[in-house]
Amino acid sequence: MVETTVQIEGMMCGMCEAHVNSAIRSKFNVRKVTSSHTKGQAVILSDAPLDEAALTAAINETGYQATGCVTRPATEKKGLFGLFRKKA
Repeated sequence: MVETTVQIEGMMCGMCEAHVNSAIRSKFNVRKVTSSHTKGQAVILSDAPLDEAALTAAINETGYQATGCVTRPATEKKGLFGLFRKKA
């Protein structure tokens, strides 16, 4: 699993976040997308690394400005019942 964090300028509210999330989901096969207008970023979880140029273009097409991407392996959150999961 891969976590991609994209810095985004121009988001002002929850509807902006929803617009960015929808644009990302429509163009990429992702597990989860969470955007924050207060942090000015979107965090994307996917099975494989995303094409950063295509991701930037998809966000820029919405009218917001993607200013940078950072991709790293996703850390798995254990939670209370994560202790009992079988290892793959």
